[in-house]
Amino acid sequence: MEAGQPSPDSSSEECTVLEALPDKGLACHTHTGKVTELYCSGCEVCVCEVCVSGEHADHPTLPLLDFLETHRDGLQERLTAAQNRLPQISEALVSLREILKQLTNQRDLIEEDIHVSFEELHKTLDVRKSVLLMELEVTYGLKQKVLQAQLDTLLQGHRGIADTCTQTEEALSVKASAASLQAERGLGERLGELASQGLPFQAEENDQLDLVMEAEGLRKSIHNLGTIVTTSAVASHSEASGVGLEQCIVGLPACVTITTRDKAGGHCRTGNAILSAEVCTPDGSVADGEILDHKNGTYDFVYTVNKEGEFSLALRLYDQHIKGSPFSLRVTRSLDPEGAKRRGKSPGSGSKKKGSRRTGSALGTPRRKENPIEDDLIFRIGTKGKNKGEFTNLQGVSTSSNGRILIADSNNQCVQIFSNDGEFKSRFGVRGRSPGQLQRPTGVAVHPNGDIIIADYDNKWVSIFSSEGKYKAKLGSGRLMGPKGVSVDQNGHVIVVDNKACTVFIFQPTGKLVTKFGSRGNGDKQFAGPHFAAVNNNNEIIVTDFHNHSVKVTNFSGSSDTSKQRLKLLTIVNPGE
Repeated sequence: MEAGQPSPDSSSEECTVLEALPDKGLACHTHTGKVTELYCSGCEVCVCEVCVSGEHADHPTLPLLDFLETHRDGLQERLTAAQNRLPQISEALVSLREILKQLTNQRDLIEEDIHVSFEELHKTLDVRKSVLLMELEVTYGLKQKVLQAQLDTLLQGHRGIADTCTQTEEALSVKASAASLQAERGLGERLGELASQGLPFQAEENDQLDLVMEAEGLRKSIHNLGTIVTTSAVASHSEASGVGLEQCIVGLPACVTITTRDKAGGHCRTGNAILSAEVCTPDGSVADGEILDHKNGTYDFVYTVNKEGEFSLALRLYDQHIKGSPFSLRVTRSLDPEGAKRRGKSPGSGSKKKGSRRTGSALGTPRRKENPIEDDLIFRIGTKGKNKGEFTNLQGVSTSSNGRILIADSNNQCVQIFSNDGEFKSRFGVRGRSPGQLQRPTGVAVHPNGDIIIADYDNKWVSIFSSEGKYKAKLGSGRLMGPKGVSVDQNGHVIVVDNKACTVFIFQPTGKLVTKFGSRGNGDKQFAGPHFAAVNNNNEIIVTDFHNHSVKVTNFSGSSDTSKQRLKLLTIVNPGE
């Protein structure tokens, strides 16, 4: 409190006005020459001894120095509390700017896709227009040729008869004689032939040329062509419920229901939100489950864990943890009845889940103490740990033409390289979200030119390194939502499996998008959580479709025309087992 200034909370009836007394402190303006050494906490003003014995006699007071010390301590606490908010605000600003950047990128990509799609439709319509016009000309030409030939025949017959008749009339107009007898006989024979010759009097073709255009249905389809899909769901208000949120039984499917809500806490009534869920062991390995979209703002996460222990269940909406996530999950041999009763039955947990029985998962199975067939195991690479040659959460693996084994070590955020006999050679990778850094490497492949291609799930791009591990470039930034598996085809194209977008992208090594295919769903040409890809000697792309429990094979011709692609179901297996 400055000298000469009344307390901002004091009333207009304040009895003291403070001013400085030289070498003494704060003077009481009401009582001349008196120094304010006390503080009236009731009136929140500084007072002198005379004030305390007078108007402030019954008011609680304390020494001014004590009050000032307490006041400064409180002010310091408020300063510290306010300063502690600055990092939170800064973090929120970074997050919001990233979301806004991604939103703008998505807008630009969708705008580009709209232009490309409609340009392709225009091209398709122009091609069909040309085909119809060509078909019209061909059909008309065939009919016209038949009718024109018939017309020419009749005209020729008409001219022949008319000319012969004229000649005969001229011969009959003169007096008959022996000299004209021979000529008249010739005319008679000619007339007989003309009178009996067969002519095509009936039309040998018709005049029908009609156009059938089922344009009305097409107009309706075009009118409803395309839609912008989004939700107003935010992670901070969305919530989860169900028995499977805290406890489940080994080997049996458990269910968690996620309810998405908007910023005001209102229930979102539409689906298509981007959710991800992970069951993590303490050593960092991950077990994926299946997310079912009920299209009404609620989702079921169905998962199975095949061993006992304490786990972490992370539920994310648009890469942000929902309310209460991550959750502590206990996996036991039998369900705690009190816990189940306390938490209530999970919505949908009683429904029969097709294909939910799994003999294995990404969590792994208990380690066998000995190899049942000793001759099958050639050698073993690595153990659990963070040092060179050790792993936590292995993901993709690849080999190179010069005899190296490359392994994407997700939780150690690096790629480790071994010789073909299992000897550790090197590793590279720096944790971070800048180009050249790795956040969560999941897929690895080697390009024919020797470059190492790495899918980075959390950074949402694919990084390209030299064979020595030196960063060169990245591709897919702004397009990819969750790249997991990578491969290279015989033409040098980079195949990227986007787990979150349920789409396979094909890039040139320069980063130019060649084409993409696939969407979220259960159809033959759709994916549900695809993981990895490989290319066979027919240059066909093989994709593991995790939640559809299948492997799918597509034939890519190298053209951006997706109609030249063939997608077929290869077999029914669970690629996660």
